[in-house]
Amino acid sequence: MTIRMTINGREYETDAHPMMPLLDVLRESCRLTGTKYGCGEGECGACTVIMNDELVMSCMVPVMQAGGAEIETVEGLARVAENGEEILHPVQQAFLECGGAQCGICTPGMVMAGVHHLRHPDRAPGGLREALEGNLCRCTGYSAIFRAMEQAAKTGHPE
Repeated sequence: MTIRMTINGREYETDAHPMMPLLDVLRESCRLTGTKYGCGEGECGACTVIMNDELVMSCMVPVMQAGGAEIETVEGLARVAENGEEILHPVQQAFLECGGAQCGICTPGMVMAGVHHLRHPDRAPGGLREALEGNLCRCTGYSAIFRAMEQAAKTGHPE
């Protein structure tokens, strides 16, 4: 089946089995390897992306459901300044500065959940902890991740 979708503002067209996980299409067909495979069961959040302005675990989304969708992955967050310099999204910058990443498997999903939360704080009335509850980290103990997200919230976001 031919699937067309917009990923990070760019049009993609790929042939894939309709039930193939979106995660596999992102990583293999589109060569966007920032989104990580964690558990393959929708339990860890490592594969979290934003699809049509909603957080989804891409390992659980059949690619046929992504046809025509607007998808944002961690690769689409940074922007390029007029001088050609790459500028990280405030959440990415805060993760870097606060040591929010260790092994890196959960980081893209945590960052995407954090970005979504900054855009829509009302969708997680319980705050940051609720916004990140679908994402598991096996390395950091979450302290640095929460510090990074608090710093990013103070910095603002460029959208």
